[in-house]
Amino acid sequence: MSGSAILVSCSALPEGDGDEHAVPEALADLGFKSRWAAWDDTTVDFGAADIVVLRATWDYAERRDEFLSWAESVPALANAAEVVRWNIDKSYLAELGGAGVAVVPTTVIAPGDDAPRWPKGEFVLKPAIGAGSRGVGRFASGDAAAPHLASLHAEGHTALLQPYQSTVDTDGELALVFFGGVYSHAFSKAAMLGRELDESGLYVTEKLAPAQPAAKFRALAEDVLDATAALLGILRAELLYARVDLVTGPDGRPLLLELELVEPSLGFRQTDDAAAWRFASAVRQQLA
Repeated sequence: MSGSAILVSCSALPEGDGDEHAVPEALADLGFKSRWAAWDDTTVDFGAADIVVLRATWDYAERRDEFLSWAESVPALANAAEVVRWNIDKSYLAELGGAGVAVVPTTVIAPGDDAPRWPKGEFVLKPAIGAGSRGVGRFASGDAAAPHLASLHAEGHTALLQPYQSTVDTDGELALVFFGGVYSHAFSKAAMLGRELDESGLYVTEKLAPAQPAAKFRALAEDVLDATAALLGILRAELLYARVDLVTGPDGRPLLLELELVEPSLGFRQTDDAAAWRFASAVRQQLA
């Protein structure tokens, strides 16, 4: 099987951030001709490609409606537009929590809602729709957090309130990557709050390292994908890629911090080139 693939970026990062360095060659080895293109490049016929893979569309948060309209116009998009629409709003955490998944406790605060009951200890406020840790604040009191919440609401954002997981300061986050619903590899991410945006202004530069997750983290990540597939009414294999970001809760159990199905960095540089081959095989599987 051969075909054409477009790896989708944005105008500020026309060929991504370099993480997919081995992917085009791996795709070529399986007979795919691939190229990069910004999602808003009107000269590109995305409908002519056999598969269109979202990779570094990191300006979508400021152009959500336009981005979703574009996504829904691309028939061979991976992940699919309905997955993107669901995952682009981090309120999905409340849905997964309601489905029995162990998530970081999350309160959804929409504009016009009553003031929340602020948690004891440190907590995080962030926009439900956002990328690259932009708009995320860490606070120790409601008085300190209220202006940030007001600012998010004034900008039209629904906010998420979560108790800060202090284990992030020592352990960071653990990202488990799946291709076609099958586990591929994992990497660790150091705490990002308070760090500066990269020169593109689109994301916070992350400190990453290869990781071997313990069984309890693998098990939770599998549960997350099973619950997600059930909520969306799809098969796990229909997800070309998924990144499950986990943290250790105060009792030592893993918790879901975020499920990334739109445009996550997949940590290819944190593993061997076999991951690029696994990704290319998953692309082929999507077409089959």
